[in-house]
Amino acid sequence: MGKHKIKADESNTIGSNIRRIRLEEGIGQTEMASRVQLCDVALTRESLVKIEGGRQHISLEQLKAIRDILGCTYEDLLNGDAGQDN
Repeated sequence: MGKHKIKADESNTIGSNIRRIRLEEGIGQTEMASRVQLCDVALTRESLVKIEGGRQHISLEQLKAIRDILGCTYEDLLNGDAGQDN
């Protein structure tokens, strides 16, 4: 499978949602990066900081691993108002 990247939008919806849900779950950035790495997906804490801050694109593989770890849906991660009532 090729390296597919999802471009961050101007409002950084994906990164903001990852950060919000991660914090709701009580998972730190270092722990999240470690868990993603355990899924055989490359992600450093520094990359996670950049993704959450909208300064780096996220790969499909990273998005899937993060979704699985956080126990949420793609909609929760991709939509601007997702997860607010969960």
